[in-house]
Amino acid sequence: MKIVIINGSARKGNTLAAINAFIKGASEKNKIEIIEPDKLNIAPCKGCGVCQCSKGCVDKDDTNPTIDKIAAADMILFATPVYWWGMSAQLKLIIDKCYCRGLQLKNKKVGTIVVGGSPVGSIQYELIDKQFDCMAKYLSWDMLFKKSYYATARDELEKNKDSMNELEWIGKNL
Repeated sequence: MKIVIINGSARKGNTLAAINAFIKGASEKNKIEIIEPDKLNIAPCKGCGVCQCSKGCVDKDDTNPTIDKIAAADMILFATPVYWWGMSAQLKLIIDKCYCRGLQLKNKKVGTIVVGGSPVGSIQYELIDKQFDCMAKYLSWDMLFKKSYYATARDELEKNKDSMNELEWIGKNL
């Protein structure tokens, strides 16, 4: 299976640790590519709608090659830290730009990893989960998993062996 991971964090901390644990489990049987929005040149969606009449976004940046990778994947893993009770701007930018090829994202296998600085029962995780639930319903996604983790220090999640083992297990059992 071809898995595309969209890393919504620009930092090398807890979200990356979660991604790496997932990859450790998933890499043996799957082809994995990581998209790092903070390293791409992608303009925000202008809502012009021209993409619905052509073969993708009209912006001459990294949008179309990035969306090509996502559309070609069998599974998409969205990974994000919590920023102000929501997903990061980096991840949201990619999701917004997917509009140009939204129908090609139908029926994908999807997973989410959310890492925040509040306990997992906090509203911030629920808000992010609900947003992904709406996208999943609209695009007929097969939501394989939604995992949320609480970590404040930059290396805290990596030290949580139960969480790391859980993410590795999820990757291994796709």
